[in-house]
Amino acid sequence: MEKALKVVPNEMLEVFDDISQTMRMNYYPPCPHPENVIGLNPHSDAAALTILLQASDVEGLQIKKDGQWIPIKPLNNAFVINVEDILEILTNGIYRGIEHRATVNSKKERISIASFHKPQMSKVIGPTPTLVTPETPALFKTLTVEDYYKAYFSRYLQGKSCLIL
Repeated sequence: MEKALKVVPNEMLEVFDDISQTMRMNYYPPCPHPENVIGLNPHSDAAALTILLQASDVEGLQIKKDGQWIPIKPLNNAFVINVEDILEILTNGIYRGIEHRATVNSKKERISIASFHKPQMSKVIGPTPTLVTPETPALFKTLTVEDYYKAYFSRYLQGKSCLIL
């Protein structure tokens, strides 16, 4: 990623020298009226990367692209990798955290397993200095991961409303 962004070698690495990982298993039972419910509200994750296993062959994950919801077809034995908010902050918006949601199926259950990779709470996140120039000013505040999580978890899941400008 540093090579692609043309930043100073290891400039972003110190944020990830001691990452943490959490996992969440999601179960979406069948619903006879899926048009009346949402499995998980639209949001982006408060992590750097999310690795997702869609453990059943039932569609339900959708990502928002150009204002439209795009279904992500489950692929057998494959992971979905989502760039998330912390990488968006570190890359000064070059890599965007993906807004996504989950829907339910009228006849089949859906199971997914998400693994969230994030820096330790004491780490400081903000736009990587090499990526901040007069032509590309900082789009985000610099703050600790802990302060970012406090802001993120103090709100409802509402799209990408938590990114701090």
